[in-house]
Amino acid sequence: MITLQHTETPVVREPAVWAVAQVLLLGVVGATTGLGLLGWAAGLAYGFATWAFLGYGMQRHRTRSLGPADRVTLARGLMVGAVTALVADRAGQDVPVALVVTLAAVALSLDWVDGQVARRTGTSTALGARFDMEVDAFLILVLSAYVAIHLGPWVLAIGLMRYVFVAASWRLRWMTAPLPASYARKVVAAVQGIFLVVAASGLLPFAGVLVGLALASLVWSFGRDVLWLWTNSAVAVGESRHA
Repeated sequence: MITLQHTETPVVREPAVWAVAQVLLLGVVGATTGLGLLGWAAGLAYGFATWAFLGYGMQRHRTRSLGPADRVTLARGLMVGAVTALVADRAGQDVPVALVVTLAAVALSLDWVDGQVARRTGTSTALGARFDMEVDAFLILVLSAYVAIHLGPWVLAIGLMRYVFVAASWRLRWMTAPLPASYARKVVAAVQGIFLVVAASGLLPFAGVLVGLALASLVWSFGRDVLWLWTNSAVAVGESRHA
């Protein structure tokens, strides 16, 4: 006799609550600085995508609730959503620079906080690490798009490089192998956000040099990782590295 076991799928409500918080924050931004249709569309699309992907991730990892570090990351994510809405809405014209820079700087600063919270509370998870990385990557993409308006389209390479790497890994399976921990990689990642925020502020006349250095360090970091994956990743028997 075969006994069928019912596997309960966890009900995920928390991402929806944070999605509502995103709408409320966009409302505050709209009431204080003004937010047009394009800004609302971008902010709401970001909030919906966060709700959908995080909810899916929680179900996949069978997680009913988020940990304290994840909630810090979500708070960062709310700020990224507001920055996204402001940058998309103004398309580089009459952007409230002080607000964009402040939100981005706080979001970047809290990146250190959520890591500390995860370690001290023993709540580090694969889902939390991935979520944290995606929030960082999207903020860098938005900041690079904003700075590119003033310095040129080459700045977009900073925000797009990580997504190109991921897309390439879909075709080149040897690129999916786990990379060893690297302090240099973390420093390079942090530099991108810091230099882009400085460039976005418009306070320094040589911002282009800083952003150029950031891009050069990112190319070096990704190049080093790709080379390591090429020479060290395991390849299945009979399978080509070029498959």
